[in-house]
Amino acid sequence: MKIVEASTDLKQLNALALAYMGDTVLDMYVRYYLIAQGNVRPHRLHVEATKYVSAKAQAAIVGQMLEENFLTEDEVAVFKRGRNAKSGSIPKNTDLNTYRYSTGFEALLGYHYFQGEQDRLDEIMKKAFRIIGQNNK
Repeated sequence: MKIVEASTDLKQLNALALAYMGDTVLDMYVRYYLIAQGNVRPHRLHVEATKYVSAKAQAAIVGQMLEENFLTEDEVAVFKRGRNAKSGSIPKNTDLNTYRYSTGFEALLGYHYFQGEQDRLDEIMKKAFRIIGQNNK
């Protein structure tokens, strides 16, 4: 998916840039997952996708991953960079802590995407889908 060479050192990106990309990475995984399961009606896709991409869902995912020590030390460090980044705005439908956790999770996904670590991204997203599946029972 990378059709041009980066003109900046992607390892040095600020956490909000990582989260910006991570948001899209998450969205792509969720859309593929839902369509692959046979959910093809647009309204149903949207309803189901919000179970995975909302700030609340993302905070729950990363919270459980942290609790279970699923993330490496480096991944926790990237998550914390994202969590602690000051964005200047907070969505009206969530609290600050939830928003920060979701930003940290998105930064982690963006980091792995930029590092080309597809296998680890797949592992993280498989775990995320299991967590949401358990929480929605």
